[in-house]
Amino acid sequence: MLYSLIMLPLAGALIAWLIPGDRLRPLLLPLFGVLHTALTVDALLLTPPPSPNDWIHLDALGKVVLLGISVLFLVCAVYAVGYLGYRRERSNRVLCAGLLICLSAMSLVCAAHHLGLLWVAIETTTVSMAPLIYFNRNARSIEATWKYMLICSVGIALALMGLFFLAYSTIVAGQEPTLLLEPLISSARKLSPDWLKAAFIFLLVGFGTKMGLAPLHTWKPDAYGEAPGLVGALLAGGLVNCAFIGIARIYQICTASGNAGFFLDTLLIMGLISMGFAAVFMVNQSDFKRMLAYSSVEHVGILAVALGLGKGALFGALFHVINNGLTKGVLFLSSGNIHRSYNSKNTSQVKGVLRRLPWSGGLFLAGFFAITGSPPFSPFLSEFSIVSSAFIQGRNVSGGLFLLFLAVIFIGMASTVLPLVSGEEPAETVRTPYRDRLLTVGPPLATMLLVLMLGLWLPEPLRRLLMDAAALLELRP
Repeated sequence: MLYSLIMLPLAGALIAWLIPGDRLRPLLLPLFGVLHTALTVDALLLTPPPSPNDWIHLDALGKVVLLGISVLFLVCAVYAVGYLGYRRERSNRVLCAGLLICLSAMSLVCAAHHLGLLWVAIETTTVSMAPLIYFNRNARSIEATWKYMLICSVGIALALMGLFFLAYSTIVAGQEPTLLLEPLISSARKLSPDWLKAAFIFLLVGFGTKMGLAPLHTWKPDAYGEAPGLVGALLAGGLVNCAFIGIARIYQICTASGNAGFFLDTLLIMGLISMGFAAVFMVNQSDFKRMLAYSSVEHVGILAVALGLGKGALFGALFHVINNGLTKGVLFLSSGNIHRSYNSKNTSQVKGVLRRLPWSGGLFLAGFFAITGSPPFSPFLSEFSIVSSAFIQGRNVSGGLFLLFLAVIFIGMASTVLPLVSGEEPAETVRTPYRDRLLTVGPPLATMLLVLMLGLWLPEPLRRLLMDAAALLELRP
């Protein structure tokens, strides 16, 4: 079953590449999206056994990330059919095949328990996503693609160096060299502390670059701003989560070493810095898609803060992984509709969205309230559990900064979103053929309803899964 989760999207990518017509090819995306989601649900209910060499194993942490990725991909796949109907001037062969290859790589990230294999899978997501950012084939998209490839490749190279240091820490400790997760966790107390710290720093910088932690986030505004909405959704809700699980794996090893203070404090500081950067750049942001990039910088900071706090914040972190991915899907897909209708991303030209596009404008507004942690949406619950854990632990300064940054970000986003959706359309606005249709509004609407439902009621199976995943990240005695 685990191999099916990885191989099925690859088969779909091959079929998509071989199909000659642009009209039929997009239909493969929802087909394979449904199949992948069905396999994911089956894997959640009946945990498949690990591979004979223990390189591939789907534990509770991998299940949480895989569930979020699979649902988000299905939403984007259905949306893609409607979106590509408006983009018949471009071939969609690379886009469709690349999306399915990326889904395969993201599935492997969730199941990889060999850190070398995890590194390969994360690098594959980087490479497969690059041509999708270039879909619009203009000067700004090629610049964004090169910046994405250059910065993320440097980051992933640093992560590889971190893996070398981690393996060397086992040699210095007189242990058998390995990059398998379980042996590293069980022997963590015997590993060389200095080499383990060096490995952690390099892996945090490497995977943090892919995740978009400030000040390693500089590729995000361009890539998110120039990529199609569905690609931006998968970048913010899929690839970010893959980098998060990479950091979570080294987190498991470091916290099991018996000297977790250095690692937790580093994550906490990096997370607050990331939230602070997002707060500064969110104010007076005139490009609403770049605004979403800085929102992503904020939320990866929230995840890092939660890991740094540990204890009760871990449940909130894992719940936020799902909440952030789904809400970013709503925002990027609805923003793609707005961009397509106005042919602009600048708030000086985009106004009165609720009048021109009531559905997309309403979803974008609802997504804004959800992503800023407003009740009754589910991000409120995950963020509340994180900040309350800070105060319960007596980390009042961290909790206060957390709330301050959230307040500034809310005001900054509101100053962009509210004028955009309200008011009258500018007289000089160009009329385009785009109109809201079921295939471009239905997927983000269903996702928004899911975000609302999780804010009002958390199903018991999902709660248990989150608790099990949080237990994997708990400090060992």
